[in-house]
Amino acid sequence: MANKILVETSARHIHVSREDLDVLFGKGYELTNKKDLSQPGQFACEEKVVVKGPKGSIKASILGPIRPATQVELSLTDARTIGASALVRESGDIAGTQGCVIEGPCGSVEIKEGVIAAKRHIHMTPADAAELGVADKEIVSVKLDTARPLVFGDVVVRVSDKFALAMHIDTDESNAACAFGAVYGEIVK
Repeated sequence: MANKILVETSARHIHVSREDLDVLFGKGYELTNKKDLSQPGQFACEEKVVVKGPKGSIKASILGPIRPATQVELSLTDARTIGASALVRESGDIAGTQGCVIEGPCGSVEIKEGVIAAKRHIHMTPADAAELGVADKEIVSVKLDTARPLVFGDVVVRVSDKFALAMHIDTDESNAACAFGAVYGEIVK
């Protein structure tokens, strides 16, 4: 499928630091790989936690591997449900964002910042970028051909030889576009 990009729904999840994992699940705890994800080395874990905000709580899965900082990625609907203000950011850009409480089976942590709604993005290799005529950090639009065709704007291109070609949108965006099952998008200029 030349110029077609697999579009995946990234459901609510957290990335956890070693320090916070020790508090949530016990000292030295190791994450359990439930399922490998499309990005090399990334996996969904068996472990789940409760994310608490000022108005409520929701369960979220942990994605591995362990990260330098704990980060909670929610849809805007999820954020509203728990009373959090999730800024739209690229993963890892958590400075100045709202915090929350995360509860695990062995304890809880209060992160001072780290709740975000992940900015729409496309992972790709340098070869993919050359073929598609885009560059790292470029902002593009992507058209999805679904039962409710939609063009997503403000999609950031992320290029690394460690990536596999895939676009990530959150649950709200997936629902709006009826992006269920194997869905592909195309960059529109």
